[in-house]
Formats: sequence, C-alpha cells, structure tokens
Amino acid sequence: MGKIAALYVDTKGPYSEMTNVDCWDESKDARLYNGPNPVIAHPPCGRWGKMAPVNLKRWGAKIGDDNGCFDAALKSVRKYGGVLEHPAQTIAWKTFGLTKPNKEGWLKVSETEWVGEVWQSDYGHKATKKTWLYFVGNKKPLDFIMTKTKGTYQVGGGVHRNNNKLPRLPQKETHLTPINFAKYLVKIATESKQNG
Repeated sequence: MGKIAALYVDTKGPYSEMTNVDCWDESKDARLYNGPNPVIAHPPCGRWGKMAPVNLKRWGAKIGDDNGCFDAALKSVRKYGGVLEHPAQTIAWKTFGLTKPNKEGWLKVSETEWVGEVWQSDYGHKATKKTWLYFVGNKKPLDFIMTKTKGTYQVGGGVHRNNNKLPRLPQKETHLTPINFAKYLVKIATESKQNG
C-alpha cells in the first residue's frame, strides 16, 4: 500500500498506528503540506457547522474563520488526490462551491470528483455523525457502507438532543475517527492516484 498523508489529525487517533500514513497534527501545520502523496483531510469544523451562526451570535466566532484550514485542505485534495471529510450540512461546502451529496452513495460531479454522505456510526462511531466526503481520483472510489446505523450516543447537548434523549458522548471522543472508517479512508486515498 502506498504512502498517504492524513491532514489535521489527532496524534491519539487511529492514523498514528498505521505505518503507511504520514500524520499532520496541529504542531506540523497541515496548511503547509506540499505533497507528493494523496491525502485524507480532516480540517477543523467548529466554524463551519450547523452551530456556527449561533456561535457567531453568542461569542463573535466568525463563520468560516479557520485560519485557511479548509481552503488548504481542499487545495491539497485537488492537487494530490484523496479525500476530504466534514460534517454533513457544513457551511464550507456551499462557500467553496462543492456539490451537495445525495444520500444514495457516491455522486460523480466531474471526471475526477465524487461526493457522498456517510454515517460514521456504520463504521463504529458511538454517535450517528453524518459526514460529507469529497473525493478526487482517477476512478470512482470504493463504495462506503450505507446501512445507516443509529448511534447510541449524541454529540453535544441541548439543541442536539433527539427524541430518544441519548447520553452525551464525552468531548474527547467526538472528533476521533473510528478505526474502520480511518481504514476505509486510507484505502480510497491510496487508490485515488492508481489508473483504472
């Protein structure tokens, strides 16, 4: 399996245990990644999510003010191939002119670009955590699981509560990528530059 770069990741997450992955955490500043390997990009989402307008009103946290992280991640995926992931309904998608995914698997948007919506709970995340993927490669990526498994926890509290009143997932676990999802992303990123 070829080498890939995982951008904007936590060193306590699953990528640090994979020998073919070059991890770029906050200390390495993933905005400076300069190739040549395909990437998995997990840019910060706090200023782009559904709560961003509320956070703007409450604390003055400007929507999209992520110090250029999403923009740099998008440029890396487009230049080197691979996949970018962000929470479903992210404001970044519209801001950067990306096509909104459907809910039926990969949607081809150009000869080299696909988008899709995946549930991280299908890969072992304790919360449902719907996620949008943007993939750039030479061929359609491997299909993702689409069983739409309901999570047993919720991310956040208050406004995020659902009718089941699920327990709140500890903050330190909300952002970590499930190992099986990380393995899937590594596989499609690695194959993004192969002919086919």
